Amino acid sequence: MTRASGNASRNRHRFWRDPALPHLEARSIEDGREVCYGWHSHPTFSIGLVTGGVSDFRIGAECHRIAAGTVVLMNPDEAHACNPLDSRPWSYRMLYADAAWLAAVEGEAAFRPFAPSLSRDAELAGRLERLFGVLFDPAPDSALGSAGKADAARSFFAGLRPALGGVPSTVDENGGHAALDRAADFISAHCTQPLRLADIAEVSGLSPSYLVRSFKARYGLTPHAYQINRRIQYGRRELQRGRPIVEVALDAGFADQAHFQRAFKRHVAATPGQYMRPE
Repeated sequence: MTRASGNASRNRHRFWRDPALPHLEARSIEDGREVCYGWHSHPTFSIGLVTGGVSDFRIGAECHRIAAGTVVLMNPDEAHACNPLDSRPWSYRMLYADAAWLAAVEGEAAFRPFAPSLSRDAELAGRLERLFGVLFDPAPDSALGSAGKADAARSFFAGLRPALGGVPSTVDENGGHAALDRAADFISAHCTQPLRLADIAEVSGLSPSYLVRSFKARYGLTPHAYQINRRIQYGRRELQRGRPIVEVALDAGFADQAHFQRAFKRHVAATPGQYMRPE
């Protein structure tokens, strides 16, 4: 059964999830004037559509002014932030797709990053808007039930790269620094535990100062910020399971529920309660 969450506040958050489609998650914001993000990244491939107004989209070293009809694309672990301009109204929808699932849809052995980071192609925006309409359809027993939604998602993603003109990724897939890979893997594996920079540096084989500079250049986040980001991702997964917020906060490594809620809102632009509350 498809589940969505929302609230009566002016932001009007809606989160869509379907237990039958664990590789997909979507959200909709009808009024984003108070929806503000800090720098963050996702383990998934993320694609969004601005449906109204204008906002500021930052990804890596790029900064874009985006308006209704703009499609934005973020590869896994690509740091970004998207925020309102001077409290002006804007609305958007986002879709998060598991990277391994997406690779399989494209017939690839592993995920290949996408480029560019945005598109203003009206046809692509229309296709994405129609997909969101299918996903947020509330009738589970109609042709738009889980199977119909899965088919629609596969069809959209199978045609996404050709719709972008087949542009090759600007991300260097083979030039990654093995030492930074070790550091990121270590942080991810132990993200809920207290980690010292010296421990991460020892695992990577780099000096602490060089590690911080190089890690941020590659991931857009310092090792500490990367760890907090991973804790929030852990928290999202546990909240989806219906676990109490206070338990998730402590298990994720936060001092208390208040600390978790503040960090969660910076990364997700919604409170844990908004994220998990059924409509």
